[in-house]
Amino acid sequence: MILGIGSDLANIDRIAGVLARHGDRFRNRVFTETELALARRRKLEAATLAKRWAAKEACSKALGTGLAMGISWRDMAVRNLPGGQPTMQLTGWAAERLAAMTPAGHVARVHVTLTDDHPWAQAFVVIEALPEPAGTGTTA
Repeated sequence: MILGIGSDLANIDRIAGVLARHGDRFRNRVFTETELALARRRKLEAATLAKRWAAKEACSKALGTGLAMGISWRDMAVRNLPGGQPTMQLTGWAAERLAAMTPAGHVARVHVTLTDDHPWAQAFVVIEALPEPAGTGTTA
């Protein structure tokens, strides 16, 4: 079952301007070290970070909170699987919110898709609840 859906559109030039004005202060407030390391390796840092910005915004919407209810930017981190597929790792309050919205007997899965076409970066996040595999539940 679908628990939440979020989308966001970010302007790459706007993110580039924020990077130019605020530099590492902005980078370290919003992005994890893993996200920053990936951006440093890529030719277009602003596009890479704009996609991750959009993913964090989309994730906060899928969680039903937006960024106004205590979720930290760094509680949502975009990671890439070895084949390049983006995933979302949640920690802190974001992980607590995900656990609270996941029905008993289910596990949550966060799906992420990213794209960019200058000057736009876009992300969609879908949070799905799947029944726990047999034998993995806890007993009281």
